[in-house]
Order: sequence, then C-alpha cells, then structure tokens
Amino acid sequence: MYQRILLAYDGTREGLVALREGALLAKLCEAQVFLLSILSTVDMGVVVGDGVYGSTADQDIETYKSLLARGVSVAKQLGLDPVAKLVVGEPVSLIGAYAKEIGADLVVLGHRRKNLLERWWSGATGAFVTDSVHCSVLIGRNAITDEAFDAEVARSQAAAGGAGDKASAKPAS
Repeated sequence: MYQRILLAYDGTREGLVALREGALLAKLCEAQVFLLSILSTVDMGVVVGDGVYGSTADQDIETYKSLLARGVSVAKQLGLDPVAKLVVGEPVSLIGAYAKEIGADLVVLGHRRKNLLERWWSGATGAFVTDSVHCSVLIGRNAITDEAFDAEVARSQAAAGGAGDKASAKPAS
C-alpha cells in the first residue's frame, strides 16, 4: 500500500507516538522510511544574518541531532533502515518540500493539543501540512506502550533472526 513513508519527528511525546505508529506501519507495508527532524527558526529565536543564528543555535542543532538519532534507533529496532535528515527552517513548508523530493505516499505527524491563544498565534499546523503535501497524511495518536512496542520489536527481531538494536526508546518527558 505505502512504499515511501515520511516520519516527521520532533522528540516530543506526541512525536514519539507518531514515530512508533508510523514505523510499525512501515514495517507492515515493507515501506522505505524517511525520518525528518526540523529545528524551527521560530524555536531558535532571532536570525542574525543569512544562515547565521544566535548563540544557542549550535546547542539547539546538537539537541536535534540527538533527537534524530533517537528516532533512527526506534526505526532500526524494527529492522527498518531510515534515511534521516535534519533541517532548519519553517516546518510546514519543509515537510511539504521533503515529501515531494522523496516521492512520499504517506506523511506521519504527531499532534499536540494547543490552547486557543497558541492556535491563534501559530495557525493550524496540521491543516497547513495537508495543504502542502500531495499524499496521504496520518496524524499518529495510537499511543503504544513501551511494553507493547518492545513486544513488537521482539517479534520483528525474531522474524529477522534476532538482528537489531535491543535498546528501547522511551518517550521524552
């Protein structure tokens, strides 16, 4: 059904829920997985110059590299070999552009409820993502417990002859 799945991962609990759900779906479909992590320029603060950011940018990038590595680990536990990419910019447009670039037929996102002020200030991100991609979008909300995910990992590893990473990725606090 799905052959190229883009998993957008931001390291949040909701992002991990979507990552796990998307990775399990990719395993079931035998799909190629692309993992995208975006450090939003809004989160980084003020842009100093063309491509030059304030003093916390290096620290933010290192944090996001670590989050991306954690996401790759989750996918690899299931025997997947994700193509991982970290970018800096505006998430909605970057998700749409990367989905187009890789020919994704499914984009998997997490969802965090926002209060009225946050929605007014930031817009309805999910709605904008659906407008920016030309494929299906799955909002992952099927929370998979650590135990249930570990059981799926064990089944996957047993089916593959025990290969794979045994470490368990825990949700971010």
